[in-house]
Amino acid sequence: MSTDIATRRTVAQVLDHVWENRARVESRNAYAMMLLALARENPNLACLTADMNFEDHFAGELPRQHVDLGIAEQNMIGVAAGLTVSARPVFANGMSPFAIARAFEQIKIDVAGANLPVKIVGTHAGLASGHYGPTHHSLEDLGVIRMLPNMTVVVPADSWEAAQATVAVAEDPGPAYLRLGRQATAPLYQERGAFVLGRARVLREPGRVLFIATGPHPNLVAAGAARELADQGVSAGHLNMHTVKPLDQEAVLHACANAEAVVTIEDHRALGGLGGAVCEVVAEVGGPPVRRIGVPDIHYDLVGGEEYLLHHAGITVSNAVAQALDALG
Repeated sequence: MSTDIATRRTVAQVLDHVWENRARVESRNAYAMMLLALARENPNLACLTADMNFEDHFAGELPRQHVDLGIAEQNMIGVAAGLTVSARPVFANGMSPFAIARAFEQIKIDVAGANLPVKIVGTHAGLASGHYGPTHHSLEDLGVIRMLPNMTVVVPADSWEAAQATVAVAEDPGPAYLRLGRQATAPLYQERGAFVLGRARVLREPGRVLFIATGPHPNLVAAGAARELADQGVSAGHLNMHTVKPLDQEAVLHACANAEAVVTIEDHRALGGLGGAVCEVVAEVGGPPVRRIGVPDIHYDLVGGEEYLLHHAGITVSNAVAQALDALG
């Protein structure tokens, strides 16, 4: 745990700090800084962890607002739901492959079904912990969580957006899933802008091709692919769909109005996640063809670093360009 996380900062100061250092701050650390700042302002905010030491700073400063449940994600979700009687909101923190897959029944019944203000925060999402093997891959979480009623599903694209999203999720009255990675990634934004749940960010105006991405690496792939197509004389738009649910249908349909092809990109299975959500919207209006880039429908039992596994799965600039050109015919 970086000592920098525990530095006393207000919400505004955390935003400034993360923005100024966004190239080196991990998204999970940006979240941790912001959560502590929010908890100082709101003594009813509670932080639960499943043996996650990056929240040790929270326990040290605000022990009455913190509970470590140990490696017991199912129990943590049940406790989080129960705590909403006296604490609002309640943030439940764990590694994404376990906080979601292992505790899905509790999320379904205790949180989503009851519509309680529990904010589930999953770190090490996607292939971020690929070096531990398939037990630590989190490739189904977006699909299963977006099917649950009342749930908001947010995937920040970088540390700056993670800090903004933490504030937005804390202020939203319903349950949510905030999906974070493990390592720092290149910043996506060059200018500070507002973050609104459920409203996509237009990073490049719509063209013949429309890239829709969610999360850090997929958005960097989309940005690179859009630039490469532009160099080839093919106009390409780019939407950062940081909120997978509720999906910004208006932004999708507006961008698709003149597009000849749509390519979705996510560090998740190509089934059920962002790509599936976009297809549901586009199919209803008879829109352009959609190509989905994600992990293929196989038991992805490889062990390796995150970038190696992303490349192996085809979550790359070259594949995004190829898929777009093939769809254009």
